[in-house]
Formats: sequence, C-alpha cells, structure tokens
Amino acid sequence: MDKKIKSLLGDLLDHLDIKPEKISVKKNPDDGYQVDIVASDEDAGVLIGYHGETISALQLILGLLLYKDQGQWVKVVVNVGDYRQKRSQDLEQMAQATAEKVIYSGEPIALFNLNPYERRLIHQFLSATPEVTTESQGEGKNRHLIVRLADEQS
Repeated sequence: MDKKIKSLLGDLLDHLDIKPEKISVKKNPDDGYQVDIVASDEDAGVLIGYHGETISALQLILGLLLYKDQGQWVKVVVNVGDYRQKRSQDLEQMAQATAEKVIYSGEPIALFNLNPYERRLIHQFLSATPEVTTESQGEGKNRHLIVRLADEQS
C-alpha cells in the first residue's frame, strides 16, 4: 500500500508540476497512513494553500484515488513539511487563549474559519479545561465553534 500511495501522489504532483524532494508513507496504528511531503519552500506554500485548503483538498483527492483503486476507504493524512504540527500548536494556543477570555469575561466566543479537523482538535484541547465547554454550530462553510462557560446553558 505504501508504494501505491507514493505512486498515486507522485502522479498527482506531476500534474501540478511540483517536484517533491521526498515523499514518505508510514502506517498509523489506527489503520490509516501518514504521508509526509518534503518540498521546496515555494512548492510547500502551493501545496499547503490559504489556511491549509490545498493540503486538505490534496488529502481528499488522494483518498478518493485510493478508494477508486482499492475499492475501500483508506484513511490518509497528508502533511507538507511540518505544517500539521505547527498548525496544531497554533490551535492549542488559540484554544487556551480563548478559554482564558471566556473565563475572564463570562461571554461566549465564536471561532470561525476552522475546518472539521481543526474544530475537533480544539474540542479535544479544551475538554481538559473544566471551566469551559465547546460546541459546533451552523452548517457547511458556516459551521463554527462556540466556547462558553461550562455552567452556562445554550
């Protein structure tokens, strides 16, 4: 499966005229795969895109190609450079800062422009903070996260 993922991703990147320095695939314990792409700064910026939209699309396309090839869904997480780790750290800092503001002011705060994965990370980060609770509201592109005091009713 590692070779198949590398082959499909290599073909896809060729169509985008991007020459990665390295593509590595590693099997995760949850039966998914972690795909790491090392590319020049310019190519990495193109692959990540605005707010990570391109990297998410690349991950979705790779998943669809694998489904078409294998006949079953395979979980694939695509990372370019250390984007996912840096974004996770940024989200954790944002979650903590938001929780502190909510605790101090008592007012709920809405966080917009987060993809489902990022909302899930913030839910996880703040689940360890008993003073606040989180919930997602809205549909589609308008879906956002609300952070409020834990004892406050919706």
